[in-house]
Amino acid sequence: MSETNSSTEMGIQRVRKKRKPKKSQIPYALLLTALIIAFGFYLGQGSNKLPVYWIFGIAFGYILQRSRFCFTAAFRDPCITGSTSLTRAVLVAIAVSSIGFLAVKYSSAIGGGEKNLNMAGVSPIGLPLMIGAVLFGIGMVIAGGCASGTLMRVGEGFLMQILSLVFFIVGSAWGAHDMGFWGKFNAHAPKIFLPAVFGWFGAIVIQGLIIVLLYIAAVKWQKKKMGSIE
Repeated sequence: MSETNSSTEMGIQRVRKKRKPKKSQIPYALLLTALIIAFGFYLGQGSNKLPVYWIFGIAFGYILQRSRFCFTAAFRDPCITGSTSLTRAVLVAIAVSSIGFLAVKYSSAIGGGEKNLNMAGVSPIGLPLMIGAVLFGIGMVIAGGCASGTLMRVGEGFLMQILSLVFFIVGSAWGAHDMGFWGKFNAHAPKIFLPAVFGWFGAIVIQGLIIVLLYIAAVKWQKKKMGSIE
């Protein structure tokens, strides 16, 4: 028994010796950082806003890649694995963005941009939305990623996601081309704008309560399926 253990240990040591040390990625990181900064200065020659958009895009992509943030997983994981960690992350993101959108919309309203809480910028809940949501959901599951997840994995070099991105663009262009046809189905479709019904404060309170209830349900679901919370 001891001879077997010693031979196993020797085999493990040989495998460890054969492993080559990982090559430092620091030079590549420094080069990439320099290129990003240089390209930002180049964009600044055309417009002062372009460098801001460039840095924001880089930061957004980095956060997506490091967090593995994906809306597909937020809907898929609770059904497959029982984990709701990404689901809860999406709910937190929606809660934070809701406050930001409230500030933007409210400042526009008091500035006269949206008199009497008009519905000009509110999309109706009609047949095109329902069909599009189902088709997008099916495509999202088949592709293995949502729009943000697809872009993130394209940056990582996944060929499948590059193919998904091509058809994503084709589908978007096709949808834009036929927008006039689908718009006919929205003629009598209802529009829901919470501030027009409950006021600005009431709208954010109601939306906040809905998000909190969904968050609690996600926690209970994971405890039921996995017995613990990550």
